[in-house]
Amino acid sequence: MGLMKRITRSRAVQETLGFLVAGYLKFVQRTNRFVMEPADAYDRVEMPVIAAMWHGQHFMIHFAKRPQDRAASLVSRSGDGEFNAVALRHLGVRAIRGSGARGRDIRKKGGAQAMRAMLRALSDGEMVAMTADVPKISRICGQGIVTLSQLSGRPIVPVAVVTSRRIDFDSWDRASIGLPFGRGAMVLGDPIHIPREADEQTLESLRKTVERELDRVHERAYALIGSRDPGAKPSPVLMGGSRA
Repeated sequence: MGLMKRITRSRAVQETLGFLVAGYLKFVQRTNRFVMEPADAYDRVEMPVIAAMWHGQHFMIHFAKRPQDRAASLVSRSGDGEFNAVALRHLGVRAIRGSGARGRDIRKKGGAQAMRAMLRALSDGEMVAMTADVPKISRICGQGIVTLSQLSGRPIVPVAVVTSRRIDFDSWDRASIGLPFGRGAMVLGDPIHIPREADEQTLESLRKTVERELDRVHERAYALIGSRDPGAKPSPVLMGGSRA
C-alpha cells in the first residue's frame, strides 16, 4: 500500500494524471451544448472577481472562464491536490497551494500564505476561484472567502457549471463530474460585495448570503438541464410531513 502511494504521488505520475484529467475535461466541454444564465453575465461584473464554488462541483468551473481572463485557483497542499494543480495548468489556470485549517496548524496547511497569494493575484488583475465550503463540511460557507473579499475589495460571484450526463459520487461533498455528449448549464450569480469596514454581524449575514446564492445558482443550473442537484440540502420538513 505504501509503495502504491509513493508511485501514484511521484512527479511523473502526477504530471500524467493531471494531463489526462485536463484532456478529459476539455473533451467534456467540447461535446456538451452549454447555455449561460444570465446571457450577459460578464457585462454585470468588473474583473477581477472571486469565483465561488462548492466542493464536489468544482471540476468544471473553469468552463465559465472567458479565454481572455487570467485566473488562479486555490488548491490544497495534499498529494491529491498536486495532480489537480497540474490539470489546472493545462487548462490555463494558475494554482495557488494552500487551504483552511479548521483548528489545525494553519502554517502547515498554508492558509495564511495562500491568502496573501490570492490577495496579490486579485491586485494584479487575476480572477481567483475557490471553494466556499471547507473540507468535510459540505455546502456550509466558511469565513475564508468572505475575508478574502473584504481584504481585497473584490466581489464574490457564485458560479455553478453542471451537465445533464454525469457521474455523481457518494462522497462527503456529493461530487459530480460531467460526461461527454450532453447538455450543460453555467449560472453566475450577482456580485456580492463585502465592505472592508463590515462588523462581525454584517460579515456573518454576508457569509449566509454567499451560501444561499451558491445553493440558488446550483439549483437553477440543474433545473436548466432538467435535473436536480445531487448535493442539495434536504428541505425542512414540518411535523405531519408538510414542507416548510
